[in-house]
Amino acid sequence: MTALSGKTAVVTGGSRGIGAAIVRQFAQAGANVAFTYARSGEAAQQLVTELEAAGAGALAIQADSANPSEISAAIARATQQFGQLDVLVNNAGVFEVKSLNDCTLEDYEHVMNINTRAVFMAMRDAAKIIQDKGRIINIGSNLAERVPQAGLTLYTMSKAAVWGLTKAAARDLGHRGITVNIIQPGSTDTDMNPADGPHADHQRQLRAIPVYNSPDDIAAMAVYLASDAAQHITGSSLLVDGGANI
Repeated sequence: MTALSGKTAVVTGGSRGIGAAIVRQFAQAGANVAFTYARSGEAAQQLVTELEAAGAGALAIQADSANPSEISAAIARATQQFGQLDVLVNNAGVFEVKSLNDCTLEDYEHVMNINTRAVFMAMRDAAKIIQDKGRIINIGSNLAERVPQAGLTLYTMSKAAVWGLTKAAARDLGHRGITVNIIQPGSTDTDMNPADGPHADHQRQLRAIPVYNSPDDIAAMAVYLASDAAQHITGSSLLVDGGANI
């Protein structure tokens, strides 16, 4: 029996990058997986086809994380499709680099709506239907804990808020055996921050282990937190950043 056999998971932003790696590893661990995507419909359908060919239950749902009603509808649809909800992974997000002096209210609302409000909405809706001993896993950033450069005001604020939300929700839901944790990745090789990009060498220099994460590194941590082995880990911030925040 695999670690997540018989479980149903919802992953937001699951069609590419870290999200797609989590979807794949959850399916390999035996879970039925529903995931949201905003625009990459072809990639989402390819991922569903891949997982179904391997015998997994999979569902792609187009949902804009900036729209609260679409997040709520996605969680309801996934639960209806598979009959239950055991794991929620909040992965969808945006990255904005802009100095405090240049930030507009529209910039603030865009970043906070996707990176923070959508996480709150998904957690609130999921908490009403998730199974006892369920799992909520938020994907944050090591930049919530350390700011190595200018221009990260909005992004760091949004991710730090999710860290606080994670800890508070762990208290609220712990009596049901539900764990709530946040994974804080460092530089990870995705199309948003490729390991061969123009700023990659600088980012490697910040790390004790000067190698970019693979998306699979983050996914492996998510699988562990979703498993029974992590039943006593809650309210925790787990850095996966090669020692950048030492």
